[in-house]
Amino acid sequence: MALPVCRKITPVLYIETIAPSLAFWRDRLGFAITAEVPGEGGPAFVILVGNGIELMLQTTASLAADPHAAGMSWRGDRSCLFVEVDDIDALATALDGCEIVASRHETFYGSTEIGYHEPGGHFVTFAQFER
Repeated sequence: MALPVCRKITPVLYIETIAPSLAFWRDRLGFAITAEVPGEGGPAFVILVGNGIELMLQTTASLAADPHAAGMSWRGDRSCLFVEVDDIDALATALDGCEIVASRHETFYGSTEIGYHEPGGHFVTFAQFER
């Protein structure tokens, strides 16, 4: 029996409001909005793309209102993302003033990393590996 082929994984981050996270992902890191679903007071869902990476942001209110997502009750869960970058210095400059939760450090597996909270409450580690 052949195993199924997974072609792509796109993280979906559930957040209270999208605007603060857009300031982080779009304005500071250059991701572009490729799809947007309007909601009350701003977008309810967006798809962001940048350098071959796709990320979805969805409000918890739109999740709660979706009859097809009844089994996905929001419990305040948070996701962690690990993002490889080419230039950790440029990344740190782009995110100057954002909340750092893991200061810049070298790892035993050969990367330089910095961890942030993005405005939706998710933890994001950015890592530059020696090439």
